[in-house]
Amino acid sequence: MLQGWLQIGLTLLLVVLITPVLGRYIARVFLAQKTRLDPLLAPVDRLLLRLIGVRSQDGMTGWQYARAIFYSNFAMALLLAILLFNQSWLPFNPTRLTSPTWDTNLHTIISFITNTNQQHYSGEVTYSYFSQFAGLGYMMFVSAATGIAVGIAFIRGLTGRPLGNFYHDLILAITRILLPLSILGAIALIAAGIPETLAGPVLVPTLEDPAVQQAIARGPVAHFEIIKELGENGGGFFAINSAHPFENPNGFTNLLETVAILAIPSALIYTYGIFANNLKQAWLVYCIPFALLVGFVVVSAIAEYNGNPIVNTALGVNQAVNLEGKEVRFGWAQSALFAVVTTGSMCGAVTGMVDSMMPLSGLVTLSNLFLQIVFGGQGTGTAYLFAYLILAVFVTGLMVGRTPEFLGRKIEKQEVVLASFLILLVHPIAILLPSAIALVFPDFQGISNPGFHGLSQVIYEYASAAANNGSGLEGLADSQPSPIALATGAIPSPTALWWNLSTSLSLLAGRYIPITALLLLADSLSRKQPVPATAGTLHTNTTLFTGITAGVIVILGALTFFPVLALGPIAEAFQLTQGMR
Repeated sequence: MLQGWLQIGLTLLLVVLITPVLGRYIARVFLAQKTRLDPLLAPVDRLLLRLIGVRSQDGMTGWQYARAIFYSNFAMALLLAILLFNQSWLPFNPTRLTSPTWDTNLHTIISFITNTNQQHYSGEVTYSYFSQFAGLGYMMFVSAATGIAVGIAFIRGLTGRPLGNFYHDLILAITRILLPLSILGAIALIAAGIPETLAGPVLVPTLEDPAVQQAIARGPVAHFEIIKELGENGGGFFAINSAHPFENPNGFTNLLETVAILAIPSALIYTYGIFANNLKQAWLVYCIPFALLVGFVVVSAIAEYNGNPIVNTALGVNQAVNLEGKEVRFGWAQSALFAVVTTGSMCGAVTGMVDSMMPLSGLVTLSNLFLQIVFGGQGTGTAYLFAYLILAVFVTGLMVGRTPEFLGRKIEKQEVVLASFLILLVHPIAILLPSAIALVFPDFQGISNPGFHGLSQVIYEYASAAANNGSGLEGLADSQPSPIALATGAIPSPTALWWNLSTSLSLLAGRYIPITALLLLADSLSRKQPVPATAGTLHTNTTLFTGITAGVIVILGALTFFPVLALGPIAEAFQLTQGMR
């Protein structure tokens, strides 16, 4: 037990130590300060900007920044659609896969362009090598870079600077941050045993009968794996994601992947501190998601260590670790840590079945998807955190009778409306409305576990889509037959069609509506004239205000979804306790 807690503690400590180093580097990149990569990559940046007809000094308003995101993402989605629908005659397709159903392609395109990577398919039997590394892998870079760009634009607006130029920010996010770190990470993963090959599946005789051969899938996995984690994408090259030994073969790769997931979103808070010239406040704000992360990990780890009480009673023991649905290579501690990290950061990669975890772990993972700030999505999670901060400023100002101000700028009606719209309206609607429809019409559900857990399966699927996370409790009939199965006469499923289309709407709503609101909020703040501090100014760089912000996050974020938590994982936990008696 002690070893498991030590592993968790050392992993989180490593994340904290990396935060100021990477945060300072990101700040230098976007403050146009010199870095060691400039001599090599600055000409590349200028060439790319010249090719698309953009000058880096051309600033954008909030609406212009948002429109640039829409236009570029739509063009990228069209390119990906052309590739996926025509993969049968494109190169690097050793198993000669044809295109999957149109709804699978549509859902995949929307899922990857929104940095969600929710997968209603098995990668090794659905998409070719070329589709995965040239199509989906490309989307992992640009969608993550889009999130970083939005986060930087929001920080600029928050600190009174112009928002900048989206295309310039997008290129910098790729060439200065994602690409260099991915190259280093991919080399480390290859050295640790993850394959990187264009050769087809290898045939080996089985242990049961040497005359029978088994096909073992492989491919260009290492470079795909690192951007999957680093960019908080989460989509696996193989169906079982990071539980596959070719994606995550040992303890070192598991540590590297866990740290990579948290590296950029945690560093961006430190980057804010440099932009605002207020590192004290940055560390105080950092403590909010970090404290929630630690608390959630403790709850989940204890639940998984103690195991299922019904199983324990049947075995005649007081405690037996819950290893069902988990990779025994990583055990209860690393499985719990990875599950909390991947749902808190909106990555969505998994090292085991979230569906097999204890109800309290389900409560934790769902809460992460509802809050979206532990540490949240790539770039957007940081912006969400400060949206909560703005609401806390407003609420506290009302309680103590002081003018709501943040960084010397008044928080007025427009800022409160936009922040409230983000936190209290868009996310709940994108989750609860389609969930209600799916639960009302049984033909849509395809639930494998009726009851409290079945409710959690439905809610989790839409929460994962709306939060741009991508993980799933699974157990839903949300996958169409693979191209191989379709070739043998399998019939597409209307239930899978429902899940593909309905979650696609949640994916789009959860990505682009909040991005627009965040950019408009940042634009509004950037245009405000700073006011001098007075005796009535509410200071936000204090421990007290940080605690108030944490309370606002819990009250406004968690309680919005408390009814579904009570009817899902909480009720399931009570059910297990009652079944033990």
